[in-house]
Amino acid sequence: MAKSSTIIIILASALCLLSLVNLGECRDRFFVEGSVYCDTCRAQFMTRLSRFMAGATVRLECREVESGKVTLSKEAVTDGSGGYSVEIEGDHEDESCEVVLARSSDPECGEIQGSSFLNQAARVSVTRNNGIVSPVRTANPLGFLRKQPLPECGAVLHELELDSLT
Repeated sequence: MAKSSTIIIILASALCLLSLVNLGECRDRFFVEGSVYCDTCRAQFMTRLSRFMAGATVRLECREVESGKVTLSKEAVTDGSGGYSVEIEGDHEDESCEVVLARSSDPECGEIQGSSFLNQAARVSVTRNNGIVSPVRTANPLGFLRKQPLPECGAVLHELELDSLT
């Protein structure tokens, strides 16, 4: 009887230890997900004429807040529906992380608006110490600007009562 109790305790301890090892491995693994679209009206936000872009490249960068030194830089290419996912190892609580547009897959829609208030970057929190339980972090959609707005854009912006943008 004593032998079987000892074996059960050893097995239970081993299972607990394995669970902790697995938890540690998964604990600091994150997935930053988002999408890239073509801003066909040059409105700097999505409209009903915007379209998601397959094959566009984004870059996730984390930087030290004080020095600005890059601590992580990873690129991802969008899938057929314009979505991407970047896997990250490690907690970046004391860093500023953001996704930026890197390369367009469409020569007609490849301008990056960098001087506006919409700096075409999506900031993400890559830490467990923020109240988010899921390892998935969702970034705001990012858009490349089309060289020339589509002819239908005037009507779309009128519908949105934004005639001054045309």
